Amino acid sequence: QVQLVESGGGLVQAGGSLRLSCAASGRTFSLHSMGWFRQAPGKEREFVAAISWSGGSTYYPDSVKGRFTISKNNAQNTVYLRMNSLKPEDTAVYYCAAKNNYEATWYGPPYDYWGQGTQVTVSS
Repeated sequence: QVQLVESGGGLVQAGGSLRLSCAASGRTFSLHSMGWFRQAPGKEREFVAAISWSGGSTYYPDSVKGRFTISKNNAQNTVYLRMNSLKPEDTAVYYCAAKNNYEATWYGPPYDYWGQGTQVTVSS
């Protein structure tokens, strides 16, 4: 079993920055990769970033590329999402996720474990 706990969400002004954290516990040795997703009001869940378990590979969609950075502290089993140049359209509930399968690509769905989510609100 794997448990994921997000933190770091909050209210920020447009153009500002936030860092989200995701602490993983349990049988994390079985994981292949971790990622971040978000869901805004009226929209479907959207992929934000992914990182291999070793931290050696990352992947981003065009919507956040160049602004968001995913990283990992292997010793602490913690994944971070640094968000810069935030826009109101980034407002969403952000979810940490982990996968232990190689279905499709290493960074893509499906993901097997999910956190509770943390709210990020960007004001204009």
